[in-house]
Amino acid sequence: MFLLEQIESSHKKVKSGSDFPKYIKELKELGVLSYETFVTDGHNLFFGEDNYEVKSQNKYSSLIISENSNAFQFKNDLIAHQNGKTDYLTFCNDCAKSGIEKWVVNLIDMTCTYFDKNGKQILMENIHSI
Repeated sequence: MFLLEQIESSHKKVKSGSDFPKYIKELKELGVLSYETFVTDGHNLFFGEDNYEVKSQNKYSSLIISENSNAFQFKNDLIAHQNGKTDYLTFCNDCAKSGIEKWVVNLIDMTCTYFDKNGKQILMENIHSI
């Protein structure tokens, strides 16, 4: 089973959205099946086989998630992040402003799905790994 330290070592290499595919590849190699990232404080829940679960610490001070989601603004911010124009904390702040509460990465289906505070799916993307 994977350890939080292994995941954090891989995550330290991520400087922008353009580093995401390599990060996903490394998580799969560790045995991570899926994970959830919570925009409020940046903590993650990582899931493996046989109900194995690892929770990370908070990554930053609490952000306030907007009550109203703005899918258009979120998509523009996501594109900027994926093109390496913003760092992780900026992206998380942008998510909070756009009402994104969390995202769920499914490493089996290779999807990343973003949800608002009401659990409404705002966007699902296919992940292209390297």
